[in-house]
Amino acid sequence: MSKSLETTLEHLRTHGYAVLENVLPTAAVESLRAQCDDVAAKEQAAPFGDKVPGDTKSGSDDAAIATYLADNYSVSDAELARLMQRIRHTRATQLETPWPVEISDVNKLFLHLPTLFDNDRSHRIWNMLNKVAAEQLMEHPVVLNIVRDVLGQDCNLSDCSVTSIGPHTGGGAWHVDVPLGQLPEPLPDFPLTTQNAWMLDDFTADNGATRVVPGSHLTRRKPTWKEDRVEGEITLTAPAGSVAIWLSNTWHRSGPNLTDAPRRAILVYYCRSWIKPFNDFQSGFSSEKATSFSPTLRYLLGYSATPPVRG
Repeated sequence: MSKSLETTLEHLRTHGYAVLENVLPTAAVESLRAQCDDVAAKEQAAPFGDKVPGDTKSGSDDAAIATYLADNYSVSDAELARLMQRIRHTRATQLETPWPVEISDVNKLFLHLPTLFDNDRSHRIWNMLNKVAAEQLMEHPVVLNIVRDVLGQDCNLSDCSVTSIGPHTGGGAWHVDVPLGQLPEPLPDFPLTTQNAWMLDDFTADNGATRVVPGSHLTRRKPTWKEDRVEGEITLTAPAGSVAIWLSNTWHRSGPNLTDAPRRAILVYYCRSWIKPFNDFQSGFSSEKATSFSPTLRYLLGYSATPPVRG
């Protein structure tokens, strides 16, 4: 193991985060940024694209679900209506099977989350591998070596998406990552996942850069879901092309964006092999597309890494 890798891992284990500067060349950053902007513009113009979900019958808990989403995410009325349409469509594909718990206790793995938030000023691109040529990030040797050291050589991708934090927005709520947010305290004393934020713009103190609380991963506690300042928080600043890594149990949030421009990043989220991924990759694109990926990336996406049909 190289000295620089050892140093990064030690910082990650001790403080719960690490930043690697200037990992991607400028040309790669510009290409990724342009692709993401193109997809975002298309999705904002046509949020359902060419896959408009059929609007099926309402459920008895629709009002409670809508209230929960509106209370916890800053979504417009139009985005909330789209979220509910997606939820009703998914419920129909799942044979109208109800959740056995209240909406506030539903595992976030099973729940649609906003695409547009901050009242439509911020944007997420889900199922990114079907929309942006970013395979190089999923299996980047420097980052993947760090992730595998933390989560095991057989770790998988849990999700990959794009976030664009819009101008003049107030920042996100403090949290730990799925599935820790719904586990009882004390939380596990080892990380279940790692988040890796590839910076498409400079991360600055004023433009919505991620904020973390160093050492919070050692408390085995969850933060309160709020946007207020937390004692000891720092801002992860670095130039575009850098990558910020943090452990799932490190307290973090997106900061306020006080500027006139968006702050964009590609999030590549890994999990231990025995954790259910946040995204069902194999249902998200064709097997023909998957064959174009390397064996390493296919395994990360769940090929040969999910339970077989036995018998």
